[in-house]
Amino acid sequence: MPQDLTELEQSCDTLRQKISSNPKLANPRVMIICGSGLGGIASVLDPVDKIEVLYSEIPGFRSSTVPGHAGKLVFGLIGPNKVPVMCMVGRLHYYEGYSFDDTTFPIRVASLLGITTCIVTNAAGGLNSSYSPGHLMIINDHINLPGLAGAHPLRGPNMDLFGPRFLPTSDAYDLELRKLFVRVSREQLKLTRPIHEGTYAFVLGPTFESRAESRLLRTLGADAVGMSTVAEVIVARHSGLKVLALSLITNAVVTNPPASVWDEKPVPLDQGMASHAEVLEAADEASKDVQKIIELVVNEL
Repeated sequence: MPQDLTELEQSCDTLRQKISSNPKLANPRVMIICGSGLGGIASVLDPVDKIEVLYSEIPGFRSSTVPGHAGKLVFGLIGPNKVPVMCMVGRLHYYEGYSFDDTTFPIRVASLLGITTCIVTNAAGGLNSSYSPGHLMIINDHINLPGLAGAHPLRGPNMDLFGPRFLPTSDAYDLELRKLFVRVSREQLKLTRPIHEGTYAFVLGPTFESRAESRLLRTLGADAVGMSTVAEVIVARHSGLKVLALSLITNAVVTNPPASVWDEKPVPLDQGMASHAEVLEAADEASKDVQKIIELVVNEL
């Protein structure tokens, strides 16, 4: 079923009422979606002008159930230019039992609020052998495996108020925003942490990929894999928002074949195996750099 426009408008009205006490926050321009372990991005907001709204207080919003996802919107100002933003601390996932309408509902609300730019972050597994935990990957393209198989966020009657029936996605990831990300990282921060640019593969989860699945994704051209982001990006683009998307590589995906019964000295099956705790730990180590980059990027928007 398509998202209910009345409920979207009620959600928008509720948020306008929540932030009406501070005129500086009345017209947010940027939405920031915080991935696993990256909720600290909200800490770069000016503490003086900050309003937090729990998802449970907003009509149409679902509750985040994943560790590391707080489940709240934080409105505030970023940088010397005092750019008004809406920070989504804790995204919603399909694997939690929610529909794509549920998981992308906040994007539609952001569009109705007048937001024009969406910055999406995630924790991802590195498929490209040159990627290591702690590296950053600017997303310049994606592989929407669920969408190719029919589980698509724009399935159903088109919401003409937001965008066209047939949406092109070849320009999903804004080039100028990607250039800005690199410029502030290198010229202003002098960041030495490796930054790549690559393709993100979207899978539904919640299981981490098998070895054979990981090899398939790499063969298809994916550099990183995760369980979020793409549905949000598609709906953001359908709503006319510019998109910058970033993956923090938190683990190296295991792609070598499993141990065989014929191996004299088999490699333990759990060697290199991913875990959510590992994802959060790696995100925590690199999150400070991500926060600084996001702050500098938003300040120039």
